[in-house]
Amino acid sequence: MPIANPRTTLLAVLLVSLVGTAGIALPYPVLAPMYLEGPTNDLTHFMGMPPKLLLGLVLALFPLGLLLGSSVIGGLSDHFGRKQVLMSTLLLASIGYALSATALLQQNFILFAVARFLTGVCQGNIAVARAIAADLHPAIDRTRALSLAMACTYAGWLLGPLSGGYLVTLGVDAVFWFAGLAVIVCAALVQFGIQADRPLAGHRPSLLTLARAQNSLALWKEPAIFPLALFNLLFCLGVNAFYEFYPFWLVEKFGFAPHQIAWNTVAVTGTMIATSALVVPAMQRRFGSTALVLKGALALGTLLLFLPLAGLISVYPVFALIGIGIATVNGVFPALMSERFEQFGQGRIMGLLTANFCLASVIIALVGSGVALVGSHWSLVLGALLCFAGAAQFARQRHKTASPRLSSSIEKSPVH
Repeated sequence: MPIANPRTTLLAVLLVSLVGTAGIALPYPVLAPMYLEGPTNDLTHFMGMPPKLLLGLVLALFPLGLLLGSSVIGGLSDHFGRKQVLMSTLLLASIGYALSATALLQQNFILFAVARFLTGVCQGNIAVARAIAADLHPAIDRTRALSLAMACTYAGWLLGPLSGGYLVTLGVDAVFWFAGLAVIVCAALVQFGIQADRPLAGHRPSLLTLARAQNSLALWKEPAIFPLALFNLLFCLGVNAFYEFYPFWLVEKFGFAPHQIAWNTVAVTGTMIATSALVVPAMQRRFGSTALVLKGALALGTLLLFLPLAGLISVYPVFALIGIGIATVNGVFPALMSERFEQFGQGRIMGLLTANFCLASVIIALVGSGVALVGSHWSLVLGALLCFAGAAQFARQRHKTASPRLSSSIEKSPVH
């Protein structure tokens, strides 16, 4: 259905991406110090378990919820309408953040874990916001819209941790109250900034049947999608190894406080925003889409491999370069997937990429926390090896499956 005011809709999508991601990222610089250096209580030493393992479990539950939510919510929005699904999940997410804050006040680990999982399920609606951006084509170029949405997502990762690092002075629970407030703001933006869309016509199956049929993870079974989905998963594993365990490393090696961790996040996300909005188009024109994805994955793996050797002075420049590597791949790959496989539904495609990121978060949170028992720097090395594995997979599928005609069409596709 044509969108009456595409620019207004895009603005609302960008603000939702910004505020919604900030709400997700608010707690990140808070959890590691709370578990590693916080007081001994039922929340940080539940059933006598090591705090690192408890933190790994907490870190895993939120993306596990995101995995479940993003794999279903994107497809559901194709049938029930983007706005309706987005509004409902945002309001439920605000309740989840309130439950998390309550659990912290009561020092109730079980409630905290359940609340983080349920909040993650609802925040899988990120896939819906990206699908709306893709729907704006041809009124607004699909790749341009997705690139701007990614830039706002990066800005959310900057604003969220930075805010969380300073809000923690009001109490850890305050971070989650503010996250819930941010999600409510998102709901208001959706209500007034995005027009109601028309669900698909015809017979509407039950919610459970539709969730099974339109599950984004089912796209792994498609032969054309599988090689690229595998690359995406491996790359996301490497990225998440960095995201989830650089706070460990900064605390262990330098004794950083939450606000200092937040400023390292600024170094990463600041360069990600600038790279996505300004640099990636020029690099794509010079190197081509597939070559740029490959070079970005290799560069990120190399940086993560050498990050543990960085000193206090050099850590900020290295973090900035890591941001460039992440944004380079993320600035091209989603648009490439959207353009090549739009026949499967934009909601499902964006859901697949989001679900892969979430699945990677779950795996790395569990595996990486065990590796971190030996030393947090080994979790970063693991991330480097996964990026290299992803680059090898991408190079292999590119060489094996691309005919000269297809390769040429990919390289010339206007991804920006």
